[in-house]
Amino acid sequence: MKSVLRLRGLDCAHCAAELEEKISALDGVQSAVVSFVNGLLTVEYDGEETLEKIIAETNAFEEVRVVEETENADAGKKRRFQWLLIALSALFFVGGGLLERFAVGAVAHYICYALAYFAVGYPVLINTGKNIVKGNIFDENFLMTVASIGAALLGEWSESVLVMLLYQIGETLQGMAVDSSRRSITRLMDLKSEWATVLDECDCGACHEHAQKQVRPEALKIGDTVLVKAGEKVPVDGVLLDETASLDTKSLTGESELRQVKAGEELLSGCINAGNAFKMRVVREYENSAVSKILDLVENASSGKAKPEKFITKFARYYTPIVCVAALLLAFAVPFIDGLVSGGDILFKDFPRWSKSALTFLVVSCPCALIISVPLTYFSGIGACAKKGILVKGATYLDEVARAKIFAFDKTGTLTEGNFTVCEVREQGVSKEELLYLVAAVERASSHPIAKAFENVPTPYVAQEVREFAGRGLSGVIDGKTVLIGSVRLLRENKVFAIEERSPYTLIYIAREDTYLGCIAVGDKLREEAKEALSQLRNAGAERLVILTGDTPERAQKIAYEAGVSEVKASLLPDEKLREANEYKKEGGFVYVGDGVNDAPVMAVADCGVSMGKLGSAAAVEASDLVLISDNLSALPKCVKIAKKTRAVALQNIVFSIVMKVAFMTLGALGVLPLGLAVFADVGVMLLAVLNALRVS
Repeated sequence: MKSVLRLRGLDCAHCAAELEEKISALDGVQSAVVSFVNGLLTVEYDGEETLEKIIAETNAFEEVRVVEETENADAGKKRRFQWLLIALSALFFVGGGLLERFAVGAVAHYICYALAYFAVGYPVLINTGKNIVKGNIFDENFLMTVASIGAALLGEWSESVLVMLLYQIGETLQGMAVDSSRRSITRLMDLKSEWATVLDECDCGACHEHAQKQVRPEALKIGDTVLVKAGEKVPVDGVLLDETASLDTKSLTGESELRQVKAGEELLSGCINAGNAFKMRVVREYENSAVSKILDLVENASSGKAKPEKFITKFARYYTPIVCVAALLLAFAVPFIDGLVSGGDILFKDFPRWSKSALTFLVVSCPCALIISVPLTYFSGIGACAKKGILVKGATYLDEVARAKIFAFDKTGTLTEGNFTVCEVREQGVSKEELLYLVAAVERASSHPIAKAFENVPTPYVAQEVREFAGRGLSGVIDGKTVLIGSVRLLRENKVFAIEERSPYTLIYIAREDTYLGCIAVGDKLREEAKEALSQLRNAGAERLVILTGDTPERAQKIAYEAGVSEVKASLLPDEKLREANEYKKEGGFVYVGDGVNDAPVMAVADCGVSMGKLGSAAAVEASDLVLISDNLSALPKCVKIAKKTRAVALQNIVFSIVMKVAFMTLGALGVLPLGLAVFADVGVMLLAVLNALRVS
């Protein structure tokens, strides 16, 4: 079983990693992924009892709570309260400093410092106590508690308060940065209609008037008639009932151009009506519509972590205990050794000095910059792709696209438009009309793109017992006789003699019982944007472009020539295409672009599968790792560029954060860096890394 739980109060990047580790360790949990960036916990578990344990464990973790999908966690109110406490703390801190400077010997400044400390420090102290009781000691709460209390014990009251005050300012700014990123994705995904106008027949039955009723999109049923007014979003997927409609599809495709739709054509939810009001018929309920799938994919995309993210999670697990041990050695071992070297008169020589250095070392070591900036970088990359009409199912697939060297394409419906039309009929022993009738009857049961060429062909026949032979064709029973439709191979396998003819188009061979009846040529053409998109893909770093198709070598070479592709593997059955994909995968990063339905096995074996299917196709979404919403190949090179930039920024943040940490920790250990400045440096590094991460979006 799998569930996605929405979390409230997850404002700490390190805490997210700790919570993930705790949930993963529970009995019955197969996997757990906590996304700090979008506040979600994705878990796979073995039963309802385990889910209850997961929720209980989550709710017991610091201030984190599992909330309902519709529950409104007032982040703004919480932030205002945090800033109020910070302001009060700062006020008391300044007051304490003035009293300490001008009222020598008075105790009033201690009271001011205490009030300033507890105003911002009480959540940290409480969480530290809870974590120690649970055996979960090494986190940033512990680091800040030790550093601030240690400074107070050394008589540095002002620095003790400053540590906690600056830490809380940094945590609040961090939370605001993450909230901003979450809001940007929310605005980007603002596709859902709040209400839909359903048209019902008037109760009197004597007129043709329709009663209008406002309902939530989730309440719409297949077959409902919906009125979409000017400026409104299409609430669910449907087909147009009026003659024409003008749609603004930018929110779905990233392209700022209007799409003209004709009667009977499909409308994807999330598009905006840019013309007159029109009526549509619902073909998919909300949960299966494009909007729902987009929201689900983007929201849960971070559950698939990229390699740099996994590195940071493992790094943080061992990093904090190591720096705590190093701080203890700095505080006790160094002055002890220094005392021995100096003659042994003072065993712990300059203990206050080295203790303060150890505290500074602890403060600087807080790994927040790494833990938050890397996931935020990938989250920003996923959001940037969504703006261009590309849905990415997980951060790991951005990595795969960034490193990919070989891009393979299906031909029909991917490089070509997939809209076949009948170009020629070559009959033998029957009339052209009879041949078309037979093919149209059998193709009615097929979802293959070629079947669309016969959608408008009227036929008096009804085919029964229709069977599909992968990569070869169909068979059906018409008036008690078996009809074969497909390749020459299919006919020959069934002992029907047929001469393979030549044509620049796709040929469909037809036989009834043991008699060959002729062939029909259907044509398809290269997508308008395909050649330019493939050229841009090469410029973006693709080393090899390949066509893998079940079509004949002649037709595959024709499309390859038009698209500018030199490497073609044709006449491939599904298992042969899978074998070729495995061979390419051995040579480097391998991306396969197909329709997401017939090519599902190849997509599964590829490092990254890209679907050209519209969001209306559930199979396309399930089979692929990336979805090009607009069915436009030009989005693919854009995705590659975004993926490369995302990976580069993530690596920049890793190197920058580690280098700065090492530098400041060295200065802290040497006693050069004051404790207050250490906190400021830690917060500064974190904010710079976060700002760098947001460059991707």
